[in-house]
Parts: sequence; C-alpha cells; structure tokens
Amino acid sequence: MSEEIFLLPDVGEGLVEAEIVTWKVNVGDVVTLNQPLVDIETAKATVELPSPYAGTVVKLHGNVGDVMEVHKPLITFDIGGAPGAASAAVPAEAPVAKEEPTKAASIGEGREAVLVGYGVANEDGVATRQHRRQGAPRPTAAEPPSAPAPVATVSSVPALAPRSTPPVRLYAKQHGVDLAALAGTGRDGLITRDDVERALSGAPVATPARTSTPLSGPTTTSRFVGRELASWATGPKEERIPVKGVLRSMSDAMVQSAFSAPHAAVWVTFDATKTMELLASLKKQPSLQDLRLSPLTIVALALCDAARHFPGINSSFDAAAGEVIVRRSINLGIAADTDRGLIVPNIKGADQFDLVAMAQALNVLVEKARNGTTTPNEMIGTTLTITNVGPFGVDAAVPILPPGTGVILAVGQIAKAPWVVNDEVVVRQVAQIAMAFDHRQVDGALASRALGHVARFLEDPAPRLIAG
Repeated sequence: MSEEIFLLPDVGEGLVEAEIVTWKVNVGDVVTLNQPLVDIETAKATVELPSPYAGTVVKLHGNVGDVMEVHKPLITFDIGGAPGAASAAVPAEAPVAKEEPTKAASIGEGREAVLVGYGVANEDGVATRQHRRQGAPRPTAAEPPSAPAPVATVSSVPALAPRSTPPVRLYAKQHGVDLAALAGTGRDGLITRDDVERALSGAPVATPARTSTPLSGPTTTSRFVGRELASWATGPKEERIPVKGVLRSMSDAMVQSAFSAPHAAVWVTFDATKTMELLASLKKQPSLQDLRLSPLTIVALALCDAARHFPGINSSFDAAAGEVIVRRSINLGIAADTDRGLIVPNIKGADQFDLVAMAQALNVLVEKARNGTTTPNEMIGTTLTITNVGPFGVDAAVPILPPGTGVILAVGQIAKAPWVVNDEVVVRQVAQIAMAFDHRQVDGALASRALGHVARFLEDPAPRLIAG
C-alpha cells in the first residue's frame, strides 16, 4: 500500500478553515484524477475540490458539518500502482481552480483547469504539474488584483454556461455530449458525471430530487439568524444556528467595520421616472431581448460615473501607513442575499463597462451568488459597493461599510409618489438613495457632491449614457 494524504488547501487567500458540506466519495471508492471529492464552504464561497490522485479512498478525516482547519488531513488515498496518480502531495497552499463560465475563459482548447499547483489537464485528463515561482507575490484584500482590460461590448462579458465541474465538462466534451441539453440532478441543479453517462446510454433523463425544508428550520434558503420559520405554531420554541462560514465572516466584518471606521451618511430623494422609461424602451429593442436590464444596471453605471468625477469615494484608509489610498479602477461590490447569507462579490474594472456589459456582468454575478459558485477571487478587492434594498419594499437604508472601503450606496424601492414638476404636483416614479462613508477619508462635502451626481444621473440617464 502506498498512501498519500490530501491536506485541505487554502482555497481563498488566507482562509484558515472550511466546513464540509457534502462528501462525494466514500471509504473504499476508487477515484480517478480530478474526480470531485467534496464540497466545502468557506467564509467566501462554496468550492468543489477535485482529486489530485487516482487511487482508492482509505480514510475520510471529517464528517459533513465538521469545520476543518486548512493544511490538516482531509482524505487519505492508496495510490499504489494507480495510473495517472500525482507524483507528490498537494501543496498545502494550493487553491482550487475557479469555475470557468464559458469556453472562452478556459485555459486552452481541450484543456480544463484543475488544482493550482497541478497545472491543467490535457485531453486525456492527466494533470500537467506546474509550480508557483518561489517568491512570487500573492494578492491580498488590501492590494486587489489589477483591473482587466476595458470592456465595451456584450461579448466582453462571459455568458452563463450550464453548471458543472471541470472534470465533468471535459468528460462530456470527450464524448460529444452537449451539457446545455441536460438537466442537472446534483446539488442546486449541478450537472454530474452520472447525468452525462445517462445521456450517453440513452436512458430517460432523471428528474432532480426535490428537497423540502422541515418545519423546525428556516424556510428561506438561508441559515441566517432570524429568518422566518415554516410554521410559527409548530416550530421549535428555541432555535440555535451555528455562527460559522459566511455568517461568521459577515459578523466579524461588520463588527470590525463598525468599530474601526467612523461612519456617516447622506441621502437624497430623486425622480427616477426617466430611468424607468429608458429601461422600458430598451427592453423593446430586438437586439436587447435576451438582456436582463434592471434599475440596478443604471445605478451601477451612475455610481461608477460619480467615482470618475470624485475619485476620493473610491478609496480605502491605511491606518498603519497613515495614508488614504485612492484608486483609479473600480471593483464594484454588489451585496447579494444568498442561501448562505449575505455576500459581497465584485465586478472587476467596472468603471470600463458600458450599459450592455454592465447588465451582463451583474446577471452573471447574481446567478453565481445564488448558485453558490462565486469564486474566492470575486470576493476580494472590493473598492466601492452597492446594496439594493428596494426589492424588499424598503424605502431607504444606511448600511455598514464593507471593511477596507470608503463608500457604500444603498438604493431603496422605486414607487409612484407625488412630485412637484413646474410648480405642479404630479405622480412620478420616486426613490431614495443613501451614501454611507468612512469619515476619515471622505468628508460630508465630498459624499454630498458624489451622491448628488448619482441622483442627477438617474434623473436623466440617457444623455450621460450616450456620452459615455
């Protein structure tokens, strides 16, 4: 017997632990290289770990629900004589490859990403080992990755692809199976290898198993404390929800922000009628029929435009160095209510996006957040944030800043209300926006000017969008 121990990797730049969500293998199973082993949940994302070995599972070092420390044993394999087995243990710091939304985002024709540190799989599914250069710097939250090249068209933003894992996509491609034609039976509609094999055999398409939430637990898709119960009368008298994963990350971040940065806020009510009319007109255009446009798209463009005019709002405060860091590239964070709680993924280089590209990027971001496929890289480096409370029927909010940022914009619901136009009271589409800011780097005058700029943009967006 030749045993190798797979250590839990750091899948997100400095994370120290992860919770086991689902085991995909059992002791005694024979696994192939890159076969999915386990779903883990970190403070930033849910990640599927592929196997770095071909061999037999000897031991699972944790149960579902256990919180495991990074660099501790996760699985023990017997790889004695197994073809295609990796030649050495997985580097402890090796993160899992990020989900590629489209073929254009893949590493190359016929090649799929596997564990970083193990390179990419060739057409036979065998990993080509690669090592990170010694001394190569690693990105941190304080130093976000550089912005991507400017995006000007819809083709610049990846489209949504059927949800599956890199090994399954490779297997499907090798056998000529179109994933878009399959219904996933895995967790949250994930297309599994069994789904592909079922398609190859011509067997009837399986119906994804439907899950129900017990009356004793939360009915919403979140474990966040305080969500509604299925039945107030029949539910438990007391419910304890472990503070871990996304919930703990959010709790720690909000406490850190609230007690380390002096918060202040300004807000304004504005006439959003022309924004709503513009959206209605755009949705009638044949070329935009497949594009999901929303007021949030225009708000995102307005905030990015305000930051170009008032760069100070796109900043962070470095207390150790006694410096304010003003950035000329925007990583736009969008607060998303997901089944795992509140997360804030971001769109890199959002200041370079036009209307179509922004709409596409927002749709991809929201879809990935809801499906739990947000990558760790999409969770770091936020410089400016929007939280949209309007869908909940809320008029306004003064949110807490995400740590490391200087401004967050809250958007309330857009609703009909009396409004004065040319000294006459008329019915208009009205909304409120609020800007919370760190008063160490953004003062009231700067925040007020920036917020006023956003409001004026939203009151008549067409000319500004045409001007670029």
